Amino acid sequence: MATIVLGVIGSDVHAIGNKILEYAFTEAGFKVVNLGVLTTKKEFVQAAIETDARAILVSSLYGHGEIDCRGLREMCIEAGIGDILLYVGGNLVVGKQEWEPVRDKFLAMGFDRVFPPATMPDEAIALLKQDLGVS
Repeated sequence: MATIVLGVIGSDVHAIGNKILEYAFTEAGFKVVNLGVLTTKKEFVQAAIETDARAILVSSLYGHGEIDCRGLREMCIEAGIGDILLYVGGNLVVGKQEWEPVRDKFLAMGFDRVFPPATMPDEAIALLKQDLGVS
């Protein structure tokens, strides 16, 4: 099965959701490389290269995802993995904002899928399998 890199970006220390995602994706048959919390963009890219990952899954719960995620796709392109799938989810912006503009902002940053808070892992798993063409 496909290898994926998972982690919580930036200065975010929300570990419980990260562990739930690791468990769910592992149970779904993915090889999960979990970078844990306080992960930099550079660490995501390096781990994806070192493990030949097919996707990077970024979570952020403290509201600064917009700042922390900016430039990740460009870093992937510069590192030669520009076509890797990029997923992001959680509380991505500060304050209560309409979801569609938040989603569109992250899609414009180069993310392939953007998930709102409280998305169940099964939804992301199904879409990842679809996007990777695996069952």
